[in-house]
Amino acid sequence: MSTMTDSLVLARRNLIRMKRIPEVVLFGLIQPIMFVVLFTYVFGGSIQVGGSLSQQTYREFLMAGIFAQTVTFATAGAGAGIADDMHKGLIDRFRSLPMARGAVLTGRTLADLVQTTLTLIVLALVALLIGWRTHENIGKVVAGFALLLLLGYAFSWIGALIGLTVRTPEAATSGGLIWLFPLTFISNAFVDSNKLPTVFRHIAEWNPFSTTVQAARELFGNLPPGFKTPDAWPMQHPIIASVLWSVLILVFFRTLAVRKYRKAAG
Repeated sequence: MSTMTDSLVLARRNLIRMKRIPEVVLFGLIQPIMFVVLFTYVFGGSIQVGGSLSQQTYREFLMAGIFAQTVTFATAGAGAGIADDMHKGLIDRFRSLPMARGAVLTGRTLADLVQTTLTLIVLALVALLIGWRTHENIGKVVAGFALLLLLGYAFSWIGALIGLTVRTPEAATSGGLIWLFPLTFISNAFVDSNKLPTVFRHIAEWNPFSTTVQAARELFGNLPPGFKTPDAWPMQHPIIASVLWSVLILVFFRTLAVRKYRKAAG
């Protein structure tokens, strides 16, 4: 309980910081909105999914991928924030306080989760304005967003580990993004993975990012008519696979990050 209390106190500290620097949240919104507009209106009529070139079909197919990309790109912010605290010596100040060692990282990742949730809400409203619709009940839609946020929270611990490993916030930002681009583009986020070259198709089908995108599409009712689901197990059971991937990533990287923090603060 004391660890959770300490984590919530530090999460509040990070939320206050975000409130005082609103441009961080604003800039975090601009990129996903640009991706929505770019892919919907520039590429939407030329990318075929489920045997259809309909812009509306592609718009609904696309949005789960944009949502997933948005929550995972928050990884860079988590890493940069922790690297900044390390660089300024704030972590050394926390060491002098009677608090749980892991609370510093948990507080940061929880604050990032709140920011990601707000970004996702705004992005969903923008998507509704341009014509995105869900075709399942509210319970399934909420479950879809919950899976997306779980993936984003798990990835924020990767960002935490990167932030503890590098020496500057700039390096943390670069290190938090450089591996995300191949992860998100070698996936089913923007195109039908069945149309990818063989090697890339297998990577996409077992990609944890793709798994969550597929699960969200099913829960939102956004799979195109005539869409052929790949035979790989994660694509056939995306909801279960998404939870398993996210929990595995969360446990593994949280363990490494807390261990790294203890060494850095020891």
